[in-house]
Amino acid sequence: MNDLTALEKQTIERAVAGDQKALEEVLAGVQDLVFNLSLRMLGLLPDAEDATQEILIKVMPRLSSFRQEASLSTWVFRIAINHLRDYKKGMFAQRPLSFEIYGEDIASGRERDVPDLSGGVDQGLLERELKLSCTNVMLQCLDAESRCIYVLGTMFRLDSRVAADILGLNPATYRQRLSRIRKKVGAFLGEYCGLGGGSCSCKRRTNYAIATHRIDPEHLVFPGLEECSYRDIAQFTDAMEELDGLSQVFADLPAYRTPEEVRDWVKGLLASGSFATVMQTEGAKG
Repeated sequence: MNDLTALEKQTIERAVAGDQKALEEVLAGVQDLVFNLSLRMLGLLPDAEDATQEILIKVMPRLSSFRQEASLSTWVFRIAINHLRDYKKGMFAQRPLSFEIYGEDIASGRERDVPDLSGGVDQGLLERELKLSCTNVMLQCLDAESRCIYVLGTMFRLDSRVAADILGLNPATYRQRLSRIRKKVGAFLGEYCGLGGGSCSCKRRTNYAIATHRIDPEHLVFPGLEECSYRDIAQFTDAMEELDGLSQVFADLPAYRTPEEVRDWVKGLLASGSFATVMQTEGAKG
């Protein structure tokens, strides 16, 4: 369904015609969507920032091929998913993770032997950092296709028909796979994660996370990000779908505004001579 307003259509047309300010406006409207999808798909902020830049570079020259038969966000989702599904540069692409490996690490009980490493940082901040980091990493236990399905359906809460179209599936197949993946994630949460009634506790595990360099009390990641709602960055047309209690753990996680460094990079690119080169080079790739 095309939900573009007349003003949005005009802005896109101006951007395609080479209006730098219009293009900046179009990119600003989709960059949060791209960043949050990248963060959930790749697990780590630096990887998400790099991927966001790469995806926006792909969006710029391809805007002329946007036929306005669907929403702009759906079109951008498709470009981003295709990029992230085969992304090889992220840490977890180099060091794959599984629920079995993650579960063994939690069950080992090694956190009991670690002294206080908080360095005076508020315990509540450390626990929240670990919660947000751990849930992101937990998603990396899924294969890329399953991760796409879970993130689109559970966190972005996209209409199943829209999500299926983005992923090249029929809606029934998409819903069946989403249900199976939610059960798999739910089983892990129920056994291991305290958020789902499992054995692990963020409070008990913070010092172990610091010792193993999973969080850094001197450089906390998530307090530096501006929180928002997924409703602010993507359209929710499937809100009637019921979520089971364990899926709600992920559905309740915050979305974030694109980091200032990435926003500044976009503005700098558009203001530089590199802008025309990107449009020509990427456009030639198709």
